[in-house]
Amino acid sequence: MSVAFVEPYPGLLERLLPVARQIFTDTFAERYDTVAFEVYCDEVYRPGGAMSQDFEAPGIRWLVAVSAGQPIGYAKLTPLRAPALGAEPGALELQQLYVLRDWQGRGVADRLMTWALETAAAEGAGEVYLTVFDHNERAKRFYTRYGFREVGRCTFQLGERIDDDRIWRVRLPARR
Repeated sequence: MSVAFVEPYPGLLERLLPVARQIFTDTFAERYDTVAFEVYCDEVYRPGGAMSQDFEAPGIRWLVAVSAGQPIGYAKLTPLRAPALGAEPGALELQQLYVLRDWQGRGVADRLMTWALETAAAEGAGEVYLTVFDHNERAKRFYTRYGFREVGRCTFQLGERIDDDRIWRVRLPARR
């Protein structure tokens, strides 16, 4: 099946929210208390929730991978939100890059990452940050391929559980 990569348009968000929730659930649900996990997902992935607010916010860029009219993955590039020490002015954050499990390993994530780095460079960012769960080895191998390296730590809290995340950065080539 072919994959199209599209920027947000009316009606896309309502199809993306359940997919985003499914990806997050497949990736992380087993780590957390079920009730706390569902509360978090409701806050983030419900219409009008945190993801919806970011989807419509100025200064936040999205690219959504779509196959047969349905979202299969997405990337979100934001102003830097992670607590990165010494970040350059104008640094951006790849806050999310997720792909449905059945589509992993097919180049979808590579295309989303390439878009994020090219977009950041075109906007004049000198560096891009992201956070990653410390034990997500697959994600860390993927980010390493694109030149990201660990530069700090932060935490992620869901319910009573506090996880150790790592802050990673890639420096982008200077614009000519």
